[in-house]
Amino acid sequence: MTEKYMKVQRIENGTVIDHIPAGRALDVLSILKVAEGLPMSILVNAHSKLAGRKDILKVEDLELTRDEVNRVALIAPEATINIIRDGEVAEKFRVEAPKRVQNVVRCSNPNCISNQKEPVVPEVRLAAEAPHRYVCAYCEREVDDLSGHLCS
Repeated sequence: MTEKYMKVQRIENGTVIDHIPAGRALDVLSILKVAEGLPMSILVNAHSKLAGRKDILKVEDLELTRDEVNRVALIAPEATINIIRDGEVAEKFRVEAPKRVQNVVRCSNPNCISNQKEPVVPEVRLAAEAPHRYVCAYCEREVDDLSGHLCS
């Protein structure tokens, strides 16, 4: 079969997040805390010329804020964001890793003050020496699996 076809219907208004690492689309949804009831499409393990496989997330009637876009970078640092208006791509850009993030990711150190019953807000910051590596702002431990330590 040489005929190409669209696997997911196009949207008129909303956001398309492309180039999500394969199998991570649900983590992106989790970090964004997308409101229930919004129509969305999730394409998992789609073919990618660059990465081999990728996920794509389409959310109708939602334009991500710059802060939300930067949170996507925690899970999918190579992602591209397409803002769709009236069925056309109105804006397209890559995500940028935020320098620090509060109340999104917990420290992976169970003994860290941020994981105790202390009145502190979980905070991670981008490590200077390594690209896309985050460390706890309190104990300096690297958070090894960002999607596995999302705040609820």
